[in-house]
Amino acid sequence: MSGVSCSKSPTRANHGDATLSARPAEPTFTAPRGLSSLTLGAGRDGWLYVPAGYAAQHPAPLIIALHGSGGRATDWYDLREEAEARGIILLVPDARDVTWDLLYGKYGEDVAFIDLALAHTFARCRIDPDRITLLGFSDGASYALSLGTANGDLFSHLVAFSPGLLDLTTKRHGEPPIFVSHGTQDNILLASLTRDGIVPRLRRWGHEVTFTEFGGGHTYPPDILTAALDWFGTSRTEGN
Repeated sequence: MSGVSCSKSPTRANHGDATLSARPAEPTFTAPRGLSSLTLGAGRDGWLYVPAGYAAQHPAPLIIALHGSGGRATDWYDLREEAEARGIILLVPDARDVTWDLLYGKYGEDVAFIDLALAHTFARCRIDPDRITLLGFSDGASYALSLGTANGDLFSHLVAFSPGLLDLTTKRHGEPPIFVSHGTQDNILLASLTRDGIVPRLRRWGHEVTFTEFGGGHTYPPDILTAALDWFGTSRTEGN
């Protein structure tokens, strides 16, 4: 099927509105420090993490982290220590189903829930609009690249660990820089999908892409996670 780069040919076209409307604003509530549930969805929800050093008078960077297929927001608990050390606020939603709506062929409920979760966060935390990253692993990485390029006027950076799909059909906004990694021994989503398809396409679209391959499987090793966060901490954007 045209319009999608992935490991298998999808059976349905990608339609639906990928637009996120929430934007950073003056907080109207006080954010609790540490981990708190979003309490926005029954059964599948997500969490917000605010580091102890967060000061409401200073805009903080934000990372929105998306899990892989079959995963949950709890898969990203390992990010909390890094976020605490770096002063980053974390927003980690659950997909409405076992994976993200685009992987079923259509944007829909996940876009709406992420928008709601962002509004929830912006109402409680002062966020630096130039330091907002959408990050994901596996299906979450595919979704981060696809939703992220459609909303590059919101996301200042994108991070994708082992993606396998890139939506080519949705109108794109902005050209945020992108960090991509993939294991050369990945037998779930082949590294060649990223190396030969996704990364060149992103570069043709005008994105500055930092691409790292490593000798491993379908994962993101600690040093790759650290490299991505270091990149986020030093990379600068233009026009966001």
